[in-house]
Amino acid sequence: MHLQAARRESALRLTLAGDWNARALPLIEPQLAALDLAGAGVLEVDAAGVTALDLSGAWLLHDLAERARAAGVTVAWQGGRPPATVELVDKTLGHEAASPLAPRSRHEFKPVTALGRTVVTRWEAAEAGLAFTGEASLRLLRGVTRPRAWRVASVVRHVHETGIRAIPIVALIAFLISVIIAYMSAQQLLKFGADIYVVDLVTVGVLREMGVLLTAIIVAGRSGSAFAAEIGAMRLNEEVDALKAIGVSPMEVLVLPRALGLVIALPLLTVIADAVGILGGALLCRGLLDMPFVQYFQRVDESIGEWTFWVGVIKAPVFALLIAAAGAYRGMQVRGSSRELGRLTTVAVVQAIFLVILADAIFAVLFMEMGI
Repeated sequence: MHLQAARRESALRLTLAGDWNARALPLIEPQLAALDLAGAGVLEVDAAGVTALDLSGAWLLHDLAERARAAGVTVAWQGGRPPATVELVDKTLGHEAASPLAPRSRHEFKPVTALGRTVVTRWEAAEAGLAFTGEASLRLLRGVTRPRAWRVASVVRHVHETGIRAIPIVALIAFLISVIIAYMSAQQLLKFGADIYVVDLVTVGVLREMGVLLTAIIVAGRSGSAFAAEIGAMRLNEEVDALKAIGVSPMEVLVLPRALGLVIALPLLTVIADAVGILGGALLCRGLLDMPFVQYFQRVDESIGEWTFWVGVIKAPVFALLIAAAGAYRGMQVRGSSRELGRLTTVAVVQAIFLVILADAIFAVLFMEMGI
């Protein structure tokens, strides 16, 4: 017998014994079905004699408790608390437990608690970000004395994937943007007979801002998402844990080669975008303003200042580090499911673009203060 029932006045006492697991279900279920709760005010359950209890047995006890409550019978566990497995079922599946997915009522909302949780979450995220940045910096500095740690072959591969393969789309976007800038400025400047200044707008705008900024945004969407997806997939497949198990640092193998490859590739892409942008402006000025190429490029040479070209090139490595850090960091955060992989890949792209634009704004103020 897995249970014995004894009545005492208005109380019904159940003494449990033996194994309450999946194998014993065919024996236990008829005994529970035959249990008569009529006339009982309290159902006392003594589970001290249970030798084995799994989720199947806990579910039967949970159903018994629900059945008793529905009949108006109070359930009292001997010892004050139900067994841990039964308590887990009650908390997870019980009707009295609040579902974590159920919307909270207006009375359950606690603004101070919500604020505290938000602050703690943001603080922990900031600590994790700083730890990631610190470890990456240390690994990079170690490569100064041990160049093999930089994994040159992997860096070259990432230069090819993030740089060479991105040339067509970067060149196309740079060409179209320069044509748009030239066309819009020409429409306005022609009214004042100042069409020659279209060349200045295209040259300065592309070299200082648009060339590097648009290239960085394209690379953020293309390579930043790839970094997050690749590393995130490796985490889901437990490849990152395997690297740690054999004594290889994931930071050294997965993060640094991608960051170094992008730092090399993005300035080169910026130079290509600048050249194509100026060429696009030349073609539009030739077709719309009937300006000879010789005159156009003479004006380009006159409008370029000492730092006009270098301002954009200086920004490129910083943007590359921000994009690589956002992609790799979010990829390392992937846990549990492919849905989390998709979410964090999207977060990586949005965060990379935001950081690039924020850094560009800081550079603009800094260069203005420096008179560059």
